[in-house]
Amino acid sequence: MFFAAVLKGIALGIVLSISVGPVIFSILKQSINNGHKGGFAFIAGVSASDIGLVLVCNIFTKLFHSLLSHREIIGITGSGFLILMGVFNIFFKKIAVADDGSVSLKKFTKGHLIGVFVSGFFMNLLNPGVFLFWFASTASIIDNSNDEIHPIQYRIVVFATCLIFVLAGDIAKVFGANSIRSKLTPHNIHIINRISGLILIGFGIALGWGMIFYAKHH
Repeated sequence: MFFAAVLKGIALGIVLSISVGPVIFSILKQSINNGHKGGFAFIAGVSASDIGLVLVCNIFTKLFHSLLSHREIIGITGSGFLILMGVFNIFFKKIAVADDGSVSLKKFTKGHLIGVFVSGFFMNLLNPGVFLFWFASTASIIDNSNDEIHPIQYRIVVFATCLIFVLAGDIAKVFGANSIRSKLTPHNIHIINRISGLILIGFGIALGWGMIFYAKHH
């Protein structure tokens, strides 16, 4: 049932889109700091990691289970990554200012765009919550696949719909942040960077603490 698969994909996309996590704040921060190019490069990295996880989860199930068995290491690595990014945003992130005192857009080279892409990819990839989301979603879909449609076709429609929905939501966030960018002063953006840094550090500490607590009780 194609329509049922599309609805399932949209439902999963809504859950993933509204989930509060470091990726949401980083999309907004990248867009405000670096304009739409930076925002698009970041969400491209996030989407690439999501697509990779979906493929691994559905095609290479043994590999996915192996990755889940090392979620403590992944979680601690992700925790350190978030904390480092938070520290960078608070203490080292600089705002480019034009001669008239307004915020100037950074001129991106291919290297800069690749760097932003990689940061989005790993921020999403190193989040154990993302692993568990795709694992639980895949398990649920396999268990509830309707006999009227081939399970593989059903999963393709569900996950394609979900990924497209999430990507569309991320693109909307980039345009939304970019629309208010011109109204912000360098001081405002500096404050946003500090708040974003504190949020990333908070997520990193919570993630690391959660992984340590999990390891002690399992």
